[in-house]
Amino acid sequence: MNLITTHLTRLLLSSTLLLSTTALAEQMISDGRYEIHYNAFNSSFITPEVAQLNNITRSKYRALVNVSVLKFEEDGSKTPVTAIVNGQVANLLGQAQQMEFQKIDEGNALYYIGSFRFTEEERLKISLEVQPDPNESPYNIEFEQTFYTD
Repeated sequence: MNLITTHLTRLLLSSTLLLSTTALAEQMISDGRYEIHYNAFNSSFITPEVAQLNNITRSKYRALVNVSVLKFEEDGSKTPVTAIVNGQVANLLGQAQQMEFQKIDEGNALYYIGSFRFTEEERLKISLEVQPDPNESPYNIEFEQTFYTD
């Protein structure tokens, strides 16, 4: 794959993730040191080309969790930073799936993508541990969302 195609594909993935973030209510926590953005959406929202490039499985029964961490700099700017990201998804019966997150580094953007399966109109509890500093405790994030097949 040539360099132009690689950059266009990454731009498309970034745009897709950005659009999915704005399509849902913004989900973010901040403590003055870090800002952690997160959201979940159907994997079919990304194009087949982007999915293939990033080894992401698309399915009407599979969703993605997107996590990005920004560090507040002294000048007020924000810089993407690496983090240790773990998570699980549980249904109302308590049946849980562990998610493995893959890091996607685009230079000026850095995010982590995890995936999981769901059934039609399933309400799931998503639990995340996000640890920007390995010497400090992780941030615990929990949210619930209902997923629909498309």
